[in-house]
Amino acid sequence: MPNLGLTFTKVAHSAPPHAWFGVSAIFHYLGPSFAVLLFPAVGVLGVAWMRIASAAVIFAPWTKPWRTIKRADPRTRFMLISLGGCLAIMNTSFYLALDRLPMSLVAAMEFVGTISVALYGLRTARNFAALALAALGVFLLIDVKWSTDPLGLFWAFLNSALFVGYIILGHKISEGGASGGVERLGAAMAIAFFFIMPIGFVQAAKAFATPVLVLAGVAVGACSSVIPYVCDQLAMSRLPRASFALMLALLPATATLLGLMVLAQIPSGQDMIGVLLVMSGVAIHKPAAPEAPIPKLASTAP
Repeated sequence: MPNLGLTFTKVAHSAPPHAWFGVSAIFHYLGPSFAVLLFPAVGVLGVAWMRIASAAVIFAPWTKPWRTIKRADPRTRFMLISLGGCLAIMNTSFYLALDRLPMSLVAAMEFVGTISVALYGLRTARNFAALALAALGVFLLIDVKWSTDPLGLFWAFLNSALFVGYIILGHKISEGGASGGVERLGAAMAIAFFFIMPIGFVQAAKAFATPVLVLAGVAVGACSSVIPYVCDQLAMSRLPRASFALMLALLPATATLLGLMVLAQIPSGQDMIGVLLVMSGVAIHKPAAPEAPIPKLASTAP
């Protein structure tokens, strides 16, 4: 069997980190676009369960999560549990928001949190301006039409907060390099499956008798939680957190475009202005200076 670490190291360096981010950006919202189409047949929680379950199954033979968890030190194990819980709740709240709100709005709200963190760590006029632009953009996207759906907005804000956690924890697990990051990602996904098991199993079980729905659920998991998260690790392992955060400015536009192409969610002129304002806010915000290097996480290689 080929060495996983060597394989992923070669893959990570086979293309510029920005290219891996570009692939991630496409699949980050392509998978959820397909997931929305499954909501009527499987249910929102059922689709979330199928997404995480299928991703955990796909990762298992690659990354051997049981070995990673067993050999991890207490600090790493706590981080894996935190990331697993974050992934489970974030993906579920994301789908619950998409069931009630357009994808462009949910995507835009994801990135207000990243700017708020930057503002907390570095209070500058530049960051205040970035937050103001992003907040104005989200305000335009919410408009009167969606402000009457407080539950949908609650799920969107919860997803936004957890997205910040995903970025922070994702960078932490990538500190050992692309191979170590992917191994830990597989372990975190297995843990996420245990978190979501009791939440969406009843809805998902109804689809087990229909092979087409099961295959569609597996495809959603691969497109939503395998391809983009692996590409994130390949990019994060070679990019500073500040650079990665800057590139997030592309994602609201990606979500709007895929929402138009797959879900026929046609944005209005006001929506486009809102998306552009959020992108501008993410692009100009300045994260805090990188922290002093910390020891690498314990290796999980054999």
